[in-house]
Amino acid sequence: MSTISVAGIPVSHSFKYPEFLNHLEQYVADTNPLSLPDEEKKHYDFTKLNMQRMRRVAKTYTPSEEMSSVISKIKGNQTWVFITEGWCGDSAQTLPAIAKITAANSSVSLVIIERDDNLEVMNNYLTNGTKSIPILVVFDEQQKELFKWGPRPTEARELIARLKSEGMEHDAFIEQLHLWYAKNKSRSLEAELLALLKQI
Repeated sequence: MSTISVAGIPVSHSFKYPEFLNHLEQYVADTNPLSLPDEEKKHYDFTKLNMQRMRRVAKTYTPSEEMSSVISKIKGNQTWVFITEGWCGDSAQTLPAIAKITAANSSVSLVIIERDDNLEVMNNYLTNGTKSIPILVVFDEQQKELFKWGPRPTEARELIARLKSEGMEHDAFIEQLHLWYAKNKSRSLEAELLALLKQI
C-alpha cells in the first residue's frame, strides 16, 4: 500500500494491482463468513466469486495491437486511479483488463483505492448522484484530470436499463450482465478506453 492524493484529496491507502489481489485473498482467507451480519456476508460471498471472475478475465484478455500501440506512445507519466470495492462485480470484470493495458507502459501507473474508505474522493465522481463503482480517473503528471470512465461499458448499461424496464428481477438481470461480460471479452471496455485516450 502507498499514500497518494487524488484531485488534491489525500488517500491514506492505495494498492498496486498485485497488492489489491493479495488484499482480497487475505480478506477471504482470514474471515469467517458465519460470523458476519447478512449484508457483510453477501459482500464476502461476492468478493470470493469476484476473485474467480478476475482470474478468468486475466487469462482471456490480451490488449489488441491498436491498444498496445496507443498505450506505448504515452510519453509523460500518467496515473490511472481505479475506485472500487472487492465485492463489486463490474470491477471484477474490468480491473484485470485495465491492469493488463497499463502494464504495457512503465510511464502509466495503475493505483487502486477502495470507495468506502475514500468517500471524499468518491463524491467527486458520482454517477447520477450515486456512488456507483468502478470509476476510473486518469491524471497526467501535473495531476490534471485527462478523462473519467465508468461504472460499466455503455452496452452493459443499456442492457441493464432494458432488462429493468422489462421488469426482470435484480438477481436475474445481474446474471445476464455477467453473461454479457463473458461473451464480450472486454472488447467494449477496450474500445471505450481507446476512444478516450485518442481524445487526449
